[in-house]
Amino acid sequence: MRLLFALLSLMPILFSQTNAYAAEPYKAPFWLPGGHLQTIIASLLSKGSEIKYRRERWELNDGDFIDVDWAEKLAEHSLTHNLAEHRRDDLVTSSDPLTSGPTEQQKPVVVIFHGLEGNSQSQYAKSLMGAALAKGWHGAVIHFRGCSGEPNRLPRVYYAGDSVEIETMLSRVRSIYPDNPIYAVGYSLGGNALLKWLGEFGNSSTLNISKAVAVSAPIDLKASAVSLDNGLNRILYTPVFVDSMRPKALALSKRFPGLLDDQRINHAKTIHDIDNAVTSVLYGAKDATDYYRKNASKPFLKNITLPTLIINAKNDPFMPPQFLPTADEVSESVTLDYQEEGGHVGFYSPFVNSENSWLPSRIMEFLEDHSIPEH
Repeated sequence: MRLLFALLSLMPILFSQTNAYAAEPYKAPFWLPGGHLQTIIASLLSKGSEIKYRRERWELNDGDFIDVDWAEKLAEHSLTHNLAEHRRDDLVTSSDPLTSGPTEQQKPVVVIFHGLEGNSQSQYAKSLMGAALAKGWHGAVIHFRGCSGEPNRLPRVYYAGDSVEIETMLSRVRSIYPDNPIYAVGYSLGGNALLKWLGEFGNSSTLNISKAVAVSAPIDLKASAVSLDNGLNRILYTPVFVDSMRPKALALSKRFPGLLDDQRINHAKTIHDIDNAVTSVLYGAKDATDYYRKNASKPFLKNITLPTLIINAKNDPFMPPQFLPTADEVSESVTLDYQEEGGHVGFYSPFVNSENSWLPSRIMEFLEDHSIPEH
């Protein structure tokens, strides 16, 4: 009986929804050992907050389009005591942000760039959107071309170092919110593209945003591709990505005859194969190796002038720790946060709601840290 009372007394702690994780290093539950389990379980069990999105289509100068999902509010049952200090009306973004009052214009805007084959429904995107909405902030998930559920018009795909696309997207957000702080957060492939943009475009373009965060970014693309195409990774992850990318590539080939080699696409078994057959061709690289070399963000990290947080787990199956950048390979504006555990975009935190789990809490902690100067 005493044991029962002891367990009951611990329930408020175990199921607490307070922000208790960000200040401490991530520690995986004892029943979740290793990077593979921490990656897979997080993707299966971390569903993220239920977000009501409003879709907006941006027409581009090249004749194509990008779909943006604006996070408007949390679902009814996702509201927690975190929202008690905010009126529910404050959680709904105006259909025209430019008509909002002065207070509205000062709210931060969190812009998410998703990972390979991700979208606004990815658990990591919904978790961070939940955390942002809980504070009354604005949020948007910008879909890379071909990832919003509708094929794009041009024979162009998103790729790991598409800094020009990042520049276009963030410039558009700045034109909508001319006075608000804007924070950019990239996950996995989106994180690499964001980091490359930060280092490649330098001072002029980074003025569009105040801070940036990259989570589980494959900073060394070649090392990441080699890791994914070998060992257990080739069984667990590579087929998922290749099988998702193959039908899109074949559909593109059908719409634009002669552009791609269908036989090479059908025979692709690895990330390197699909990048050889599709990504490098559309990007204009000689081959996959040339594509990896030109689009890895690692060489650009020394040039970053904006406060930037890089979060990686040392047991990330997608990014071997020996290839992560060291302190002398990044600028003074970059904070390296290498956790011992966490997997790939994992960092699963049981017994708490999605917006208060370790990863979104760590991100929000950095974004709200006033000791870090915003540009």
